[in-house]
Amino acid sequence: MTILILGGQGNLGTQLVKTFSTDDSVVSWDRSDLDVLDFEQLAINIKELTPELIINAVAFNAVDACEDPKVYPLAQQLNSKLPAFLADLALQQGITLIHYSSDYVFNGTKLKTSFSEKEVANPINKYGETKAQGEREISVRATRGLKYYLIRTSKLFGPPGSSPQAKVSFFELMLGLAQKQSELAIVDEELSCFTYTVDLAQATKKLWKSKMPSGKYHLVNTGPVTWYAAAQELFRLKKMIVQLRPLRSEDLLRVARRPKFSILQNTKTKKLRPWQEALQEYLNN
Repeated sequence: MTILILGGQGNLGTQLVKTFSTDDSVVSWDRSDLDVLDFEQLAINIKELTPELIINAVAFNAVDACEDPKVYPLAQQLNSKLPAFLADLALQQGITLIHYSSDYVFNGTKLKTSFSEKEVANPINKYGETKAQGEREISVRATRGLKYYLIRTSKLFGPPGSSPQAKVSFFELMLGLAQKQSELAIVDEELSCFTYTVDLAQATKKLWKSKMPSGKYHLVNTGPVTWYAAAQELFRLKKMIVQLRPLRSEDLLRVARRPKFSILQNTKTKKLRPWQEALQEYLNN
């Protein structure tokens, strides 16, 4: 069986390649291999490869940059047009498609803090808007018979990707800043769930191997937490004394608004372990 992973050198993609390679033949393409937005060439390459499964781990995830009108079209291409193209090709070729989305497709409030797989997307920033557009593109093809898994996740962390352009995780950022600053000011809002890329890759493989029904799935580590509380746990586990100062979301100068609540409920498959256990493993390794 041949599996194609797009974005295979990113943080999640690296773990997907490692996890799926234990049982199947995996081909990984990243930006150094081809331009995924050259749809004509991408179609030629995929048809020559004839994979049974395509996993799309490509995304534009610079949340604030998406607010820039000059950058937004690129985010839209990667987060919406690319999954639409892959869904069309997968439908034509009888290939299963796995695509990842985000908790940022939701606009949480104190009256609505958590979201099931069936909830309707209602983003409050441009990044969430592009991810919601990608979800809709896949849902349209699903009505025509597309075999797919649309996986929503949030706050990824884990071993660094093999690409030098791989995004730095929150915990990596905190450990780096703690070496330079005497006090760290961290947002004590935006309640959602962290997701360990090792666990996410394994859970993705289990979805595929167990032949779960096509549809939307929420895969996050158990236990919602704010950025501030997560940093407290990080430094507790590291036995580091670091001065932390809580902030409101509004106190931090960022271009894009973030949902203050975006807890993803996993109602359809086995829940992942608590994020604290995953964080401890990450730190041990």
